[in-house]
Amino acid sequence: RSRSPIATPRQFGYFRPSLIRRMYPFFRALLFLLPAESAHHLVFFIIKWSCKIPGVAAIIKKKYQVNNPNLRTTVFGLDFPNPVGLAAGFDKDAKLYKELGYFGFGFVEIGTLTPRPQPGNPKPRLFRLKKDQALINRMGFNNGGVMAAARRLTKRDRQLIVGGNIGKNKDTPNEDAVKDYLACYQALYPFVDYFVVNVSSPNTPNLRALQDKGPLTELLKTIKEKDAEMPLSKPILLKIAPDLTNEQLDDIVEIVQTTGTDGIVATNTTISRAGLQTPTSTVDAIGLGGLSGQPVKNRSTEVIKYLHAKSQGSIPIIAVGGIFTAADAQEKIAAGASLVQLYTGFVYNGPATVRNILKAW
Repeated sequence: RSRSPIATPRQFGYFRPSLIRRMYPFFRALLFLLPAESAHHLVFFIIKWSCKIPGVAAIIKKKYQVNNPNLRTTVFGLDFPNPVGLAAGFDKDAKLYKELGYFGFGFVEIGTLTPRPQPGNPKPRLFRLKKDQALINRMGFNNGGVMAAARRLTKRDRQLIVGGNIGKNKDTPNEDAVKDYLACYQALYPFVDYFVVNVSSPNTPNLRALQDKGPLTELLKTIKEKDAEMPLSKPILLKIAPDLTNEQLDDIVEIVQTTGTDGIVATNTTISRAGLQTPTSTVDAIGLGGLSGQPVKNRSTEVIKYLHAKSQGSIPIIAVGGIFTAADAQEKIAAGASLVQLYTGFVYNGPATVRNILKAW
Protein backbone atom coordinates (compact mmCIF):
# COMPACT_ATOMS: atom_id res chain seq x y z
CA ARG A 1 0.00 0.00 0.00
CA SER A 2 1.41 3.40 -0.94
CA ARG A 3 2.20 5.86 1.81
CA SER A 4 1.09 9.46 1.90
CA PRO A 5 4.04 11.77 1.45
CA ILE A 6 5.34 13.48 4.56
CA ALA A 7 4.23 17.10 4.66
CA THR A 8 7.02 19.66 4.73
CA PRO A 9 7.04 22.94 6.68
CA ARG A 10 6.53 24.74 3.37
CA GLN A 11 3.35 22.73 2.60
CA PHE A 12 1.89 23.58 5.97
CA GLY A 13 2.73 27.24 5.42
CA TYR A 14 4.43 27.53 8.81
CA PHE A 15 6.88 30.09 7.51
CA ARG A 16 4.54 32.28 5.50
CA PRO A 17 5.45 35.85 6.55
CA SER A 18 1.82 37.00 6.72
CA LEU A 19 0.97 34.09 9.02
CA ILE A 20 3.93 34.73 11.29
CA ARG A 21 3.14 38.45 11.35
CA ARG A 22 -0.33 37.61 12.67
CA MET A 23 0.97 34.97 15.08
CA TYR A 24 3.94 36.86 16.50
CA PRO A 25 1.91 39.10 18.89
CA PHE A 26 0.46 35.90 20.40
CA PHE A 27 3.88 34.24 20.58
CA ARG A 28 5.37 37.41 22.06
CA ALA A 29 2.63 37.52 24.70
CA LEU A 30 3.58 33.99 25.74
CA LEU A 31 7.28 34.88 25.80
CA PHE A 32 6.55 37.98 27.87
CA LEU A 33 5.05 35.75 30.55
CA LEU A 34 8.62 34.58 31.19
CA PRO A 35 11.37 36.66 32.78
CA ALA A 36 13.06 38.63 30.01
CA GLU A 37 16.40 36.81 30.16
CA SER A 38 14.72 33.40 30.24
CA ALA A 39 12.66 34.34 27.18
CA HIS A 40 15.85 35.41 25.40
CA HIS A 41 17.49 32.04 26.01
CA LEU A 42 14.33 30.20 24.94
CA VAL A 43 14.27 32.08 21.64
CA PHE A 44 17.93 31.20 21.12
CA PHE A 45 17.11 27.54 21.71
CA ILE A 46 14.14 27.57 19.32
CA ILE A 47 16.07 29.28 16.51
CA LYS A 48 19.17 27.11 16.96
CA TRP A 49 17.33 23.80 16.91
CA SER A 50 14.77 24.75 14.27
CA CYS A 51 17.60 25.55 11.90
CA LYS A 52 18.97 22.03 12.36
CA ILE A 53 15.82 20.61 10.70
CA PRO A 54 16.60 19.99 7.02
CA GLY A 55 15.18 22.71 4.82
CA VAL A 56 14.15 25.11 7.58
CA ALA A 57 17.15 27.43 7.22
CA ALA A 58 16.54 27.70 3.47
CA ILE A 59 12.87 28.53 4.03
CA ILE A 60 13.69 31.21 6.61
CA LYS A 61 16.22 32.80 4.26
CA LYS A 62 13.77 32.76 1.37
CA LYS A 63 11.00 34.36 3.42
CA TYR A 64 13.02 36.96 5.32
CA GLN A 65 16.04 37.93 3.26
CA VAL A 66 15.61 40.80 0.79
CA ASN A 67 18.04 40.44 -2.10
CA ASN A 68 17.94 43.88 -3.66
CA PRO A 69 21.19 45.16 -5.23
CA ASN A 70 20.01 48.72 -4.62
CA LEU A 71 20.35 48.08 -0.88
CA ARG A 72 24.05 47.29 -1.10
CA THR A 73 26.23 49.90 0.54
CA THR A 74 29.96 50.32 1.12
CA VAL A 75 31.04 51.83 4.44
CA PHE A 76 34.58 52.02 5.87
CA GLY A 77 35.75 49.74 3.06
CA LEU A 78 33.26 46.93 3.68
CA ASP A 79 30.51 45.91 1.25
CA PHE A 80 27.25 45.39 3.13
CA PRO A 81 24.41 43.51 1.37
CA ASN A 82 22.00 45.87 3.10
CA PRO A 83 22.31 48.62 5.73
CA VAL A 84 20.36 46.93 8.57
CA GLY A 85 22.38 45.09 11.21
CA LEU A 86 21.88 43.39 14.56
CA ALA A 87 23.35 45.36 17.45
CA ALA A 88 25.77 43.95 19.99
CA GLY A 89 24.30 42.35 23.09
CA PHE A 90 21.86 40.01 21.39
CA ASP A 91 24.46 37.37 20.53
CA LYS A 92 27.17 38.08 23.06
CA ASP A 93 29.10 34.84 22.62
CA ALA A 94 28.85 34.27 18.85
CA LYS A 95 26.56 31.30 19.39
CA LEU A 96 23.80 32.24 16.92
CA TYR A 97 25.22 34.79 14.49
CA LYS A 98 24.82 32.52 11.46
CA GLU A 99 21.16 31.70 12.16
CA LEU A 100 20.35 35.33 13.00
CA GLY A 101 21.74 36.27 9.62
CA TYR A 102 19.00 34.16 8.01
CA PHE A 103 16.45 36.77 9.14
CA GLY A 104 17.75 39.33 6.67
CA PHE A 105 20.39 41.25 8.61
CA GLY A 106 23.11 42.77 6.47
CA PHE A 107 25.57 42.32 9.32
CA VAL A 108 25.66 40.97 12.88
CA GLU A 109 27.70 42.40 15.73
CA ILE A 110 28.71 39.95 18.46
CA GLY A 111 29.76 40.81 22.01
CA THR A 112 30.50 42.66 24.12
CA LEU A 113 33.38 40.25 24.73
CA THR A 114 36.04 40.47 27.42
CA PRO A 115 39.42 38.68 27.67
CA ARG A 116 38.32 36.43 30.52
CA PRO A 117 34.87 34.87 31.06
CA GLN A 118 32.70 36.66 33.57
CA PRO A 119 29.17 36.02 34.86
CA GLY A 120 27.97 39.62 34.74
CA ASN A 121 25.73 41.22 37.31
CA PRO A 122 23.32 39.31 39.57
CA LYS A 123 19.92 38.32 38.17
CA PRO A 124 17.35 39.63 37.46
CA ARG A 125 19.16 42.04 35.16
CA LEU A 126 16.95 42.38 32.08
CA PHE A 127 13.51 44.01 32.25
CA ARG A 128 10.71 44.98 29.85
CA LEU A 129 8.89 48.29 29.86
CA LYS A 130 6.03 47.22 27.59
CA LYS A 131 4.18 50.53 27.68
CA ASP A 132 7.31 52.23 26.38
CA GLN A 133 8.43 49.47 24.00
CA ALA A 134 11.69 49.49 25.88
CA LEU A 135 14.15 47.33 27.79
CA ILE A 136 16.32 48.04 30.80
CA ASN A 137 19.41 45.89 31.19
CA ARG A 138 22.29 45.76 33.62
CA MET A 139 23.85 42.60 32.22
CA GLY A 140 27.41 43.67 33.01
CA PHE A 141 29.29 42.19 30.04
CA ASN A 142 28.32 38.63 30.89
CA ASN A 143 30.15 36.39 28.41
CA GLY A 144 32.20 33.23 28.12
CA GLY A 145 35.40 35.04 27.20
CA VAL A 146 36.85 36.09 23.88
CA MET A 147 38.71 32.84 23.17
CA ALA A 148 35.53 30.74 23.31
CA ALA A 149 33.82 33.12 20.88
CA ALA A 150 36.85 33.07 18.59
CA ARG A 151 36.68 29.27 18.39
CA ARG A 152 33.03 29.45 17.31
CA LEU A 153 33.88 32.03 14.66
CA THR A 154 36.37 29.71 12.97
CA LYS A 155 33.34 28.11 11.25
CA ARG A 156 31.68 31.37 10.20
CA ASP A 157 30.13 31.93 6.81
CA ARG A 158 32.18 34.68 5.22
CA GLN A 159 29.15 35.88 3.25
CA LEU A 160 27.78 37.44 6.45
CA ILE A 161 29.61 40.50 7.75
CA VAL A 162 30.40 40.05 11.45
CA GLY A 163 31.60 42.76 13.80
CA GLY A 164 33.29 42.23 17.14
CA ASN A 165 32.29 44.43 20.07
CA ILE A 166 35.06 44.44 22.68
CA GLY A 167 35.35 45.60 26.27
CA LYS A 168 37.27 45.11 29.49
CA ASN A 169 36.75 42.78 32.41
CA LYS A 170 34.95 44.24 35.41
CA ASP A 171 37.94 43.74 37.71
CA THR A 172 40.45 45.33 35.33
CA PRO A 173 41.29 48.85 36.51
CA ASN A 174 40.84 51.60 33.95
CA GLU A 175 44.57 52.30 33.85
CA ASP A 176 45.06 48.75 32.51
CA ALA A 177 42.01 48.72 30.25
CA VAL A 178 43.99 49.04 27.03
CA LYS A 179 45.53 45.60 27.67
CA ASP A 180 42.06 44.02 27.76
CA TYR A 181 40.95 45.71 24.56
CA LEU A 182 44.15 44.67 22.80
CA ALA A 183 43.72 41.07 23.97
CA CYS A 184 40.21 40.98 22.52
CA TYR A 185 41.37 42.63 19.31
CA GLN A 186 44.12 40.08 18.77
CA ALA A 187 41.92 37.08 19.56
CA LEU A 188 39.14 38.18 17.19
CA TYR A 189 41.30 39.68 14.43
CA PRO A 190 41.29 36.60 12.14
CA PHE A 191 37.53 36.15 12.42
CA VAL A 192 35.65 39.46 12.35
CA ASP A 193 35.32 42.16 9.72
CA TYR A 194 35.32 45.20 12.00
CA PHE A 195 35.73 46.09 15.67
CA VAL A 196 33.68 48.25 18.02
CA VAL A 197 35.41 49.63 21.11
CA ASN A 198 32.72 49.74 23.79
CA VAL A 199 33.45 52.31 26.50
CA SER A 200 29.83 53.38 26.93
CA SER A 201 27.97 50.63 28.76
CA PRO A 202 26.53 51.95 32.03
CA ASN A 203 26.69 48.49 33.61
CA THR A 204 30.42 48.09 34.26
CA PRO A 205 31.70 50.30 37.08
CA ASN A 206 33.72 53.32 35.87
CA LEU A 207 33.71 52.11 32.25
CA ARG A 208 32.20 55.35 30.97
CA ALA A 209 35.15 57.26 32.45
CA LEU A 210 37.11 55.85 29.50
CA GLN A 211 35.11 58.25 27.29
CA ASP A 212 37.08 61.14 28.81
CA LYS A 213 39.44 62.75 26.36
CA GLY A 214 42.78 61.54 27.73
CA PRO A 215 42.01 57.86 28.35
CA LEU A 216 39.96 57.53 25.16
CA THR A 217 42.66 59.08 22.98
CA GLU A 218 45.26 56.72 24.40
CA LEU A 219 42.99 53.68 24.02
CA LEU A 220 42.02 54.32 20.40
CA LYS A 221 45.56 55.39 19.43
CA THR A 222 47.00 52.15 20.83
CA ILE A 223 44.46 49.93 19.08
CA LYS A 224 44.93 51.74 15.78
CA GLU A 225 48.70 51.34 16.09
CA LYS A 226 48.28 47.60 16.65
CA ASP A 227 45.91 47.42 13.68
CA ALA A 228 48.49 49.15 11.48
CA GLU A 229 50.95 46.33 12.27
CA MET A 230 48.59 43.65 10.97
CA PRO A 231 48.61 42.24 7.42
CA LEU A 232 45.16 43.71 6.73
CA SER A 233 43.82 46.78 8.47
CA LYS A 234 40.29 46.37 9.85
CA PRO A 235 37.85 49.17 10.66
CA ILE A 236 37.93 50.29 14.30
CA LEU A 237 34.74 51.98 15.53
CA LEU A 238 33.88 53.67 18.80
CA LYS A 239 30.53 53.11 20.56
CA ILE A 240 29.38 56.11 22.59
CA ALA A 241 26.67 56.86 25.13
CA PRO A 242 23.63 59.03 24.37
CA ASP A 243 24.17 60.91 27.63
CA LEU A 244 27.20 62.91 26.49
CA THR A 245 27.04 66.70 26.38
CA ASN A 246 27.74 68.65 23.19
CA GLU A 247 31.15 69.56 24.59
CA GLN A 248 31.91 65.87 25.10
CA LEU A 249 30.67 65.09 21.59
CA ASP A 250 33.05 67.77 20.30
CA ASP A 251 35.86 65.89 22.03
CA ILE A 252 34.67 62.60 20.50
CA VAL A 253 34.84 64.04 16.99
CA GLU A 254 38.31 65.45 17.64
CA ILE A 255 39.57 62.17 19.12
CA VAL A 256 38.17 60.07 16.29
CA GLN A 257 39.74 62.32 13.69
CA THR A 258 43.07 62.60 15.51
CA THR A 259 43.47 58.87 16.08
CA GLY A 260 42.20 57.82 12.65
CA THR A 261 39.34 55.81 14.15
CA ASP A 262 37.12 54.63 11.30
CA GLY A 263 33.63 55.38 12.62
CA ILE A 264 31.20 55.82 15.49
CA VAL A 265 28.33 53.67 16.76
CA ALA A 266 25.70 56.03 18.17
CA THR A 267 24.33 55.24 20.61
CA ASN A 268 24.45 52.81 23.50
CA THR A 269 21.73 52.63 26.15
CA THR A 270 20.85 55.64 28.31
CA ILE A 271 20.81 56.09 32.06
CA SER A 272 18.02 58.67 31.70
CA ARG A 273 14.47 57.77 32.72
CA ALA A 274 12.83 60.92 31.34
CA GLY A 275 9.44 60.76 29.61
CA LEU A 276 8.55 57.15 30.38
CA GLN A 277 4.93 55.98 30.41
CA THR A 278 5.74 53.13 32.77
CA PRO A 279 4.84 54.14 36.35
CA THR A 280 7.74 55.68 38.24
CA SER A 281 7.30 53.16 41.06
CA THR A 282 7.85 50.29 38.61
CA VAL A 283 10.92 51.94 37.08
CA ASP A 284 12.36 52.70 40.52
CA ALA A 285 11.82 49.08 41.58
CA ILE A 286 13.84 47.89 38.58
CA GLY A 287 16.77 50.09 39.58
CA LEU A 288 19.97 50.73 37.68
CA GLY A 289 20.63 49.79 34.08
CA GLY A 290 20.73 51.02 30.52
CA LEU A 291 17.46 51.91 28.82
CA SER A 292 16.95 50.98 25.16
CA GLY A 293 14.09 51.12 22.65
CA GLN A 294 11.63 53.86 21.80
CA PRO A 295 12.57 56.20 24.69
CA VAL A 296 16.14 56.61 23.39
CA LYS A 297 15.15 57.12 19.74
CA ASN A 298 15.04 60.92 19.69
CA ARG A 299 18.22 61.40 21.69
CA SER A 300 20.08 58.94 19.49
CA THR A 301 18.99 60.88 16.42
CA GLU A 302 20.07 64.17 18.00
CA VAL A 303 23.54 62.77 18.71
CA ILE A 304 23.87 61.48 15.14
CA LYS A 305 22.84 64.85 13.70
CA TYR A 306 25.32 66.66 15.91
CA LEU A 307 28.23 64.34 15.09
CA HIS A 308 27.45 64.45 11.38
CA ALA A 309 27.34 68.25 11.34
CA LYS A 310 30.40 68.69 13.57
CA SER A 311 32.49 66.34 11.44
CA GLN A 312 31.06 67.71 8.19
CA GLY A 313 30.02 64.20 7.26
CA SER A 314 33.57 62.85 7.39
CA ILE A 315 32.91 60.17 10.04
CA PRO A 316 30.79 57.11 9.13
CA ILE A 317 28.10 56.50 11.75
CA ILE A 318 26.18 53.34 12.64
CA ALA A 319 22.87 54.35 14.21
CA VAL A 320 21.37 52.44 17.13
CA GLY A 321 18.47 53.40 19.33
CA GLY A 322 14.72 53.06 18.92
CA ILE A 323 14.65 51.65 15.40
CA PHE A 324 11.43 49.66 14.96
CA THR A 325 10.22 50.59 11.47
CA ALA A 326 11.43 51.74 8.07
CA ALA A 327 10.53 55.31 9.03
CA ASP A 328 12.75 55.03 12.12
CA ALA A 329 15.63 53.73 10.02
CA GLN A 330 15.20 56.44 7.39
CA GLU A 331 15.16 59.10 10.12
CA LYS A 332 18.58 57.91 11.25
CA ILE A 333 19.93 57.88 7.69
CA ALA A 334 18.59 61.41 7.11
CA ALA A 335 20.35 62.50 10.32
CA GLY A 336 23.68 61.37 8.90
CA ALA A 337 24.03 57.64 9.61
CA SER A 338 25.35 55.23 6.99
CA LEU A 339 24.07 52.03 8.60
CA VAL A 340 21.52 51.14 11.29
CA GLN A 341 21.30 48.43 13.93
CA LEU A 342 18.35 46.86 15.74
CA TYR A 343 17.98 45.22 19.12
CA THR A 344 14.87 46.18 21.07
CA GLY A 345 12.85 46.69 17.88
CA PHE A 346 13.66 43.12 16.88
CA VAL A 347 12.46 41.87 20.27
CA TYR A 348 9.15 43.72 20.11
CA ASN A 349 8.37 43.40 16.38
CA GLY A 350 9.62 39.92 15.70
CA PRO A 351 11.35 37.99 12.90
CA ALA A 352 9.85 40.00 10.02
CA THR A 353 11.27 43.31 11.29
CA VAL A 354 14.28 43.49 8.99
CA ARG A 355 12.34 42.37 5.90
CA ASN A 356 9.63 44.95 6.57
CA ILE A 357 12.22 47.72 6.94
CA LEU A 358 14.09 46.74 3.77
CA LYS A 359 10.94 46.30 1.69
CA ALA A 360 9.95 49.88 2.51
CA TRP A 361 13.48 51.31 2.22
